[in-house]
Amino acid sequence: MAKNEEIRLQKFIAQCGIASRRKAEELILNGHVKVNGKPAVLGDKVTAADKVFVKGKRIIMPKARYRYIMLNKPRGFITTMSDERGRKCVAQLVADVGDRVYPIGRLDKDSEGMLIFTNDGEFANKVMHPRNSVYKFYRVTVRPSIDEEQLIKLETGIELDGKKTAPAIVHVLEKQDGRVVLEMILHEGKNREIRRMCEAVGLEVARLRRTQIGGVKMGMLKQGAWRDLTEQEVKKLLANPLN
Repeated sequence: MAKNEEIRLQKFIAQCGIASRRKAEELILNGHVKVNGKPAVLGDKVTAADKVFVKGKRIIMPKARYRYIMLNKPRGFITTMSDERGRKCVAQLVADVGDRVYPIGRLDKDSEGMLIFTNDGEFANKVMHPRNSVYKFYRVTVRPSIDEEQLIKLETGIELDGKKTAPAIVHVLEKQDGRVVLEMILHEGKNREIRRMCEAVGLEVARLRRTQIGGVKMGMLKQGAWRDLTEQEVKKLLANPLN
């Protein structure tokens, strides 16, 4: 809870671990709650700076326990925390984290690689917001081959759904008969963007793996495994390694 963020009093009491929201409402209605020395009424809102007393004892919002997790997502998992159709989802891979965390952005079912999870909403918004231009690095295997014209189109932008994609950075890493490995660097996050860009220039994506977000690389993390980010990595996630 941010210092100046207002929330309903019953929610504040519940987040302090005193009672459920319903029980907190009963406490308020029965006159057991005071805010800044005055009897509280249902509908009151408070901030972390307010002095809240329940049955004469002051309660204080505990400090948030933020987690920042890196997962190496395998193919075949959808980026959601639950699925009504019973498909495999990334929630299964972070079930043992110990805190409720949510993915920042997504990778489609057939893509793999680096996913970041957190319970810090403000941080997630910063990573996702277009103005911060957090670059994502992908290793993309395409078929059958690629020429200069296709490279230029990918780099300058492709029209998808009536709107041109932002410029990308594309490097050819390997070139063999019938396949090419590219590094593609983007800061947009449109649904299946790389696959659709490649399809638009006549390329088939055989494999797509995200290897880096901002200044943080996935490294040797095993598929399906997760680890906590270091404090330095959390800061580097918002850094632009291209500057």
